[in-house]
Amino acid sequence: MELFGIAATQLAAFVGFGLLIGILFGFFGMGGSFLVTPALLVMGYDSTTAVGSGLAFVFGTSVIAALRHRDHGQVDYKLGLLFIVGMTAGIEVGKELVFHLKSLGIADLIVSISYIGLLATVGLLMLRDSLTDDASESDEEPAIARKLQAIELPPMVSLKGGTEVSLWLTLAMALAIGVLSGFLGVGGGFLLMPAMMYGLGVPAAVAVGTDVFQITASGAFGAFTYGMSGAVDLSIVLPLLAGSAMGARIGAGATALVDESEITTYFAAMLLAGSAAVASKNLGNALGIDLLNTVSMVLIFGAALLVSGAIVWASIASLRARNRQSTASNPSD
Repeated sequence: MELFGIAATQLAAFVGFGLLIGILFGFFGMGGSFLVTPALLVMGYDSTTAVGSGLAFVFGTSVIAALRHRDHGQVDYKLGLLFIVGMTAGIEVGKELVFHLKSLGIADLIVSISYIGLLATVGLLMLRDSLTDDASESDEEPAIARKLQAIELPPMVSLKGGTEVSLWLTLAMALAIGVLSGFLGVGGGFLLMPAMMYGLGVPAAVAVGTDVFQITASGAFGAFTYGMSGAVDLSIVLPLLAGSAMGARIGAGATALVDESEITTYFAAMLLAGSAAVASKNLGNALGIDLLNTVSMVLIFGAALLVSGAIVWASIASLRARNRQSTASNPSD
């Protein structure tokens, strides 16, 4: 029996995948479409359906996680609104570019190549930072952030954490990320979070919460524009959201227990796995090697399972450590 045109096994796979992505989104503030969209491409969906459905999924998941982060006081609403304005304009530009490339018959190729390059670049940069991190420098503001804050082009905006940045610089950054978001079908989180941390000097916890907040608006706009074009497949989005509803709550709750820097290496590896998966899929199609298509699926789902499992395991370990400390400080007679 099929539901909305997909088999029961595929329905279960989407629900399970949504759970894993929800955990990642709640913890990292990264929408998950950077894995969902390539996964759909790997599964054989066309680029516009993969992009549109990815954005629709981002919107639904972000609403759940945003409420949790609000409860933890991890949202800079002023900064979030600025990114909403800039990214909304950028998403429209990116969407038009995708449909133009589709009319030329090269959208699938360009989107796939862009994913490979972008995920690999961000993943390698994060991996480098995690391997060269020095505890003595962990409290220092990133050099890029200091340089950008030195650009005093009024009006200036005060951010949570005590930093000030130019309004125009912030909007320009949001516009650029919005173009990539609309073009690749991503919420922009895996670009926006590093941009806030390294470019604006925003504390990591605030970057996650603010990221989730703005994704709620940008994801809604992106899903609406693609939905009006008939590029959102509800048979994909609904089961993904069913799984992510619980996952997002677990991930958001974990931010109060675990320092995200503990698993930065795993996250970087996940981005690299996503890049390798799309590359493997395209190579398999070009050479007619089905094994490479299987490898791409294993990389996508395996990476999500690995990092989600690491988050849950670290949370449980943190809770156990706190319980041991509480027992040690209050021994029973």
